[in-house]
Amino acid sequence: MSDRPEMFEGVDEIWLDGEFVEFEDAQIHVLTHALHYGTGVFEGVRCYGTDQGPAIFRWEDHLDRFYDSGNVYDIDIPFEKQELTEATAELIRREGLDSCYIRPIAFYGYGPLGLNPGKSPVQVALAVWPWGAYLGDEALEEGVDVAVSSWRKYASSQIPTNAKTTGTYVNSVLASQEAKANGYEEAIVLNKEGNVAEGPGENIFLVRDGEIYTTGLAESILDGITRQTAIALAEDMGYVVHDDATISRGELYTADELFFTGTAAEVTPIRSVDDNEIGAGTKGPVTDDIQTAFFELVESGDREEWFRYI
Repeated sequence: MSDRPEMFEGVDEIWLDGEFVEFEDAQIHVLTHALHYGTGVFEGVRCYGTDQGPAIFRWEDHLDRFYDSGNVYDIDIPFEKQELTEATAELIRREGLDSCYIRPIAFYGYGPLGLNPGKSPVQVALAVWPWGAYLGDEALEEGVDVAVSSWRKYASSQIPTNAKTTGTYVNSVLASQEAKANGYEEAIVLNKEGNVAEGPGENIFLVRDGEIYTTGLAESILDGITRQTAIALAEDMGYVVHDDATISRGELYTADELFFTGTAAEVTPIRSVDDNEIGAGTKGPVTDDIQTAFFELVESGDREEWFRYI
């Protein structure tokens, strides 16, 4: 279709509720519960073109979190994990993609409206499409300029922060829109206590005196799977990693290095925060080590337990 967003050009099919359907036919009713109340859960996953062929990176970990997120909201996903795994692999094959972004989503569909979804059916969809560097190819080398958002991350006592939920991402949308409106590539969000939480769609790492710090789960963050990967790679290289850190806003400005991690962002350096240059204002050596190790891993597929080949 000529009016498609560019990122979806060439995508032919989507898997919806157990069937492969044409892209244009993957539609839902305007009175879908999730459209009104944000009652859906989702994942973002990448398939990489490794030396051994296309492989989904840490699929089982993403799939486990997908189902765990559903459990938090009583969204009983009506398909077994193996069914979704086979459907995803088949969808990638049908689209003929060596590498791609994968979006599984489950949500309360068309049924009675009201805050309680009641007898609304749970619908499930899988989509895949080519997607390069989320913050741009240049950002992977040069880094990004970010701003601390005026919007705070919600606390786990308000909304579960361990679930990846559609409705809660309005918080991230606001932070991202504000940053871009003010001329920055991305935001950093503080928690209700005023300490650093994460980016709108990324976890954050700080480097000081050769040691690595990343905000802990109690700081209102999502425990990102790329976050877990970066921690493992850094420890393998001998770095000391503090993965349960509390980081104040002021520490951002005096850090030796900062970087984001995420499925979409991968490993992206941060060169300035609120117009304060971080380190030398370029990708630092520790960030470079972790970024290099990450891309070497996803290109080689060396850690077999982290890859599911198509």
